[in-house]
Amino acid sequence: MDIKIGVTDSGRELVVTSASQPDEIEALVNEALKNPTGTLVLVDEKGRRVMVPSARISYIEIAPADVRRVGFSTTG
Repeated sequence: MDIKIGVTDSGRELVVTSASQPDEIEALVNEALKNPTGTLVLVDEKGRRVMVPSARISYIEIAPADVRRVGFSTTG
């Protein structure tokens, strides 16, 4: 899953690719947002941790990861 996190006062968004299911990610986000002084912690596919203060989250988008195809096609 690709998780895009909008951070207040930042022109860029964070993008995390995770092997977690959408329901698991949503539960983590909901739990973090319950506490305005809390922190959202996500782990990406490589085991890196991304931590965002709950008060700084402006939006979160959860979507299937894009499959990038590399190769050549012959159509004639």
